[in-house]
Amino acid sequence: MTVLPDTGYRPTAEEVAGIHAWFAAYDAASGRRDIEAMADLAVFPLNLVSDRPDGEGVGAQWDRGRFVEAMTRIMGEGDEDIAFESTRTPVFLGPSIAVVFTDSVMTAGGETQRLRYADVLVRRGATWAFQTMLQGGWGDQLP
Repeated sequence: MTVLPDTGYRPTAEEVAGIHAWFAAYDAASGRRDIEAMADLAVFPLNLVSDRPDGEGVGAQWDRGRFVEAMTRIMGEGDEDIAFESTRTPVFLGPSIAVVFTDSVMTAGGETQRLRYADVLVRRGATWAFQTMLQGGWGDQLP
């Protein structure tokens, strides 16, 4: 369980619901392997933070083309949808910035994998978009 820090900002129920609605749309696109729809939900350049097998932390910035190419390769091809069961804990830094911690179980091709990651979302107008992805173990994917 993620313990929420006191950021001094108390989100409204509508703001929290907006974050969860954004993730529902992102998970649906991910489940269909609709990489272009996933990219539509991002702000580019997108920041990525991870680590390599040697334990070294790495970061990168991807434009939309790099995101689409990498996610297509990572998520693979397939007729079968990917299923996600996720618990999300948003931490609002203000009305337009949130860090969201996710504990997830992903099932694809009969195989299950547990994931823990965080995303930084920013609100632009009436909608949210992700701007930074943080997850360990993907550093070899970041040139």
